[in-house]
Amino acid sequence: MDLKVRLAVMNFIEFAVWGAYLTCMGNYLGVAGLGEEISWFYAIQGIVSIFMPTLMGIVADKYIQPQRLLGLCHLLAGGFMLGCWWLGQDAGYGEELTNKSLFIALYTLSVAFFMPTIALSNTVAFTILKKNGFDTVKDFPPIRVLGTVGFIATMWVVNCAYLDETGFGFTLAENDYKFQYTYMQFFVSGLLSILLFVYCFSLPDCPLVKKEGNVSLSESLGLNAFRLFKRRQMALFFIFSALLGMCLQVTNGFAGPFITSFKGVPEFADTFAANNATLLTSISQISEALCILMIPFFQKRFGIKVVMLMSMFAWVFRFGFFGIGNPAMPGVIFFILSCIVYGVAFDFFNVSGGIFVDQECEPNIKASAQGLFMMMTNGLGATIGTLAAGEIVNTYCQWENGFLNGDWQTCWFVFASFALVVGICFALVFKPEQKPIKEIKH
Repeated sequence: MDLKVRLAVMNFIEFAVWGAYLTCMGNYLGVAGLGEEISWFYAIQGIVSIFMPTLMGIVADKYIQPQRLLGLCHLLAGGFMLGCWWLGQDAGYGEELTNKSLFIALYTLSVAFFMPTIALSNTVAFTILKKNGFDTVKDFPPIRVLGTVGFIATMWVVNCAYLDETGFGFTLAENDYKFQYTYMQFFVSGLLSILLFVYCFSLPDCPLVKKEGNVSLSESLGLNAFRLFKRRQMALFFIFSALLGMCLQVTNGFAGPFITSFKGVPEFADTFAANNATLLTSISQISEALCILMIPFFQKRFGIKVVMLMSMFAWVFRFGFFGIGNPAMPGVIFFILSCIVYGVAFDFFNVSGGIFVDQECEPNIKASAQGLFMMMTNGLGATIGTLAAGEIVNTYCQWENGFLNGDWQTCWFVFASFALVVGICFALVFKPEQKPIKEIKH
């Protein structure tokens, strides 16, 4: 099998694991009696991302080849996710969990081992591509786009698949047994993680880079990646990555409950969008897949500053369109536009940022640097942003009859205003170096 195809399959499964539950988990949490804790479930992903990607990056740089560590992390993540499925099944369809504490613990352990795999999969792809003479800026985006396709595929599956007393099937009609409302989304995720564990051990080796001569204590612990902060450009890049990271999980956590809440409004109850929130929001990932392919052109032509600014202002429209839309015509057009701009908002930040970090550091800290980028974005940024968003949503909205109802428009406009301020500040203070420094000077 062609090398790039093998890496594309890796990315497909990697993000299919995440897509199975990331955008629809909030719907199940409401049913399971954990609706008011939605922000914490997404914040947990951020909290573990503060230290786990960096820690696993150090291990991948120093001790275990990245592709093997990627597989081991998925084995553990998948096992714990299947535990969440088991607890949900034990409680039954449409019932509150009987052991919420254990469910939270298993979920936390699962995401603790999953979140580092995003950076590890980048490291594996970059290492194998470079080892075989490929150009990462040109050849990585088409590989990474298959990850988005995998994310979309599992979103569609959990939106349409159902399992009830009549058996297994697919439907676009209203059905309370759809995976997007039940614990079955965790079964799909866990099963795919186990599959990727097996697949990772078929990938080519990614030899560890051993540094010759004396090695300092900070280098032996993998902490030398933090020296990137000594460069003004990189320090500002990581700081604004954290600020922009505050936007990342807001719509993942609340777009589903927001759109589904219209089922509780008589005039919107029977609309396609209100009954297929996961399918509708998958337009975001379709846009993401297309935008990934545009990254080489934009990054080479305009540079990281313009690409990041495009992302920041795209977040303004992402939130703003949700604030003025509804599931019926013509309001649903704004929902669709919100999903379309998401591709620019997410890709021009996450994927371009990963490529930028890879270009700006030396080989023996690449995995650690990717972990550091992950820590700042999906760790510090996402944690603070998700908890803040949860406070705002819980202030303006309340769970009633299984739906999260309230003044959603104010919530979305607050989020849009934040993204606008961050974008303006970034435009004023970030001044990229004319010639990228390929190595960190010690």
